[in-house]
Amino acid sequence: MSRQLTPLAVMLLALLAEREMHPYELYQLLISRGEDRLVKVRPGSLYHTVERLAEDELIKPVGVDRSGNRPERTRYALTETGARRLQARVADLLRAPVNEYPQFLVALDEAHNLPREEVIDHLREYAAAVEAELAEITAALEGAGGDTVPEAYRISWDYLLHTKRAELDWIRRLAYAIETKDLEWPDFPIHDLRRP
Repeated sequence: MSRQLTPLAVMLLALLAEREMHPYELYQLLISRGEDRLVKVRPGSLYHTVERLAEDELIKPVGVDRSGNRPERTRYALTETGARRLQARVADLLRAPVNEYPQFLVALDEAHNLPREEVIDHLREYAAAVEAELAEITAALEGAGGDTVPEAYRISWDYLLHTKRAELDWIRRLAYAIETKDLEWPDFPIHDLRRP
């Protein structure tokens, strides 16, 4: 029984479809391309994922590099099985949405447990963070080579840009509705229920 490919595994297989690389190079490339915004990337989890992909024969070691007195680095290449699994997983992910259970939805669901003014402040702080993300995404898109990088390689960033804009708009409207009392808010948040 084969394991389902995690988002990080998909990204690593896709990078190895470009060329042979060692894990540190994979890590550096993910970071330099800003793809750590799309998947959670930590060196430990990346090395573990590379080991798992090799165990599953989706990638294979093809050589060892040594530079100066640095440790040896094993280069990996994508196998035919790995290429097929990559294509199948990407196709699966494109077909149907997957509920990823974002934590922010839990916070929204339970926001009524906080006083109105506090929720407004927190939402404004959240909106400022989303604005900063939008600025980073815009800068990344502008610095991604513009017309030199084919658009097909940037569609995830375009999607991210549009979803973040929609999120920012929605959060601002929600904060405004709470502030203007267009959205009713409970008079007795949970902390008031503890009073004798």
